[in-house]
Amino acid sequence: MAKKDFYKTLGVSNTASAEEIKKAYRKQAMKYHPDRNPGDKTAEQKFRELSDAYDVLKDDQKRATYDRFGAEAFEQGGGGHPGGGNPGFGFGFSGGGFSGNFSDIIDEMFGDFDGRGSAGSQLYKQPGSDIRFNLEISLEEAFKGSNARIKYTTAVACDTCKGSGSEANAAPITCTGCNGRGKTRFQQGFFTVERTCSSCNGAGSVISKPCRVCSGNGRTRREKNLEVKIPAGVEDGTRIRVTQEGEAGMRGGPPGDLYVFLSIRSHRFFKRQAADIHCRVPITMMAAALGGEIEVPSIDGSHAVVKIPAGTQSGHQFRLRGKGMSVLRSSSRGDMFIEAAVETPVNLSKKQKELLEQFSETSKKESNSPQSSGFFTKVKEFWDELGGN
Repeated sequence: MAKKDFYKTLGVSNTASAEEIKKAYRKQAMKYHPDRNPGDKTAEQKFRELSDAYDVLKDDQKRATYDRFGAEAFEQGGGGHPGGGNPGFGFGFSGGGFSGNFSDIIDEMFGDFDGRGSAGSQLYKQPGSDIRFNLEISLEEAFKGSNARIKYTTAVACDTCKGSGSEANAAPITCTGCNGRGKTRFQQGFFTVERTCSSCNGAGSVISKPCRVCSGNGRTRREKNLEVKIPAGVEDGTRIRVTQEGEAGMRGGPPGDLYVFLSIRSHRFFKRQAADIHCRVPITMMAAALGGEIEVPSIDGSHAVVKIPAGTQSGHQFRLRGKGMSVLRSSSRGDMFIEAAVETPVNLSKKQKELLEQFSETSKKESNSPQSSGFFTKVKEFWDELGGN
């Protein structure tokens, strides 16, 4: 049987760098991957050979052993040196199926796509977290829209290291705990178990000279002042997203977003329902009985005159079209509803009482107070029905 030449399998020279070996493997592995060649036994065999070769050559220790002893050191039962006894050291295939390390192939083919990589060439750039900021505004601000100034404390990129985490931009070095893979592997019974490297937290690299200001994090905490545009017509609970104003990422990672959650404080006159505004206005008994005009405020600051017809009852609503709230992303407005609340006189003088008594004596309940007269007529009928039973 011809001896296996891992360099020839990958199409590189025996002096190829780790990056050249990686590129060669990825190019051919994507070409011969079984998912791209279903049912093709030749492609499957080629893919196994590529994986066997790369599993050895990507590791400095395995590669040194291969250069000294050849592929025989990694045959079934081999342990990295002739006669070794560490089963599972090599990649290995058996029975025509893939071993438990198939995930390594996917990591090597697609691992760099998340910006992290496995060669330890750069530190993992962790995205920053989003921030929530609760902002209370007035009903007038919700109507008109405004530019609100907010102040919050968050993590920002370190000015000293420009977010890199390294002092004087010192280049990161390969993690010795995982040899740049970002993972450590150990044998547990019949299984090979992988875990994220605790030394580099899966980055594959560590900072050689951490920044003295941010201790290698690439960011510090600082108070930020920001102007947030609040559009007219916003409602209670509206969420405004301000992109890239959240926490800065770790070691140059992209920042998160800021989410401003709006709440609208209670108004002393108005109650809002969607785009409409309701206002309860007390009117005197005389104005309700005789009729007249009242002047009420509007949310836009103007004055609105409402005509009160004679005989107005409590609870009657007057509708003022176009005097309500602004509608979000629209030039239209809702309506305003004025609810009359007829006020009964209190603290009457003796003269006032006498006048009311005279009015009561001269008034006819059926014509002057039809609602109360009708109600008590029905009550009397109800009692009569009960008495008849």
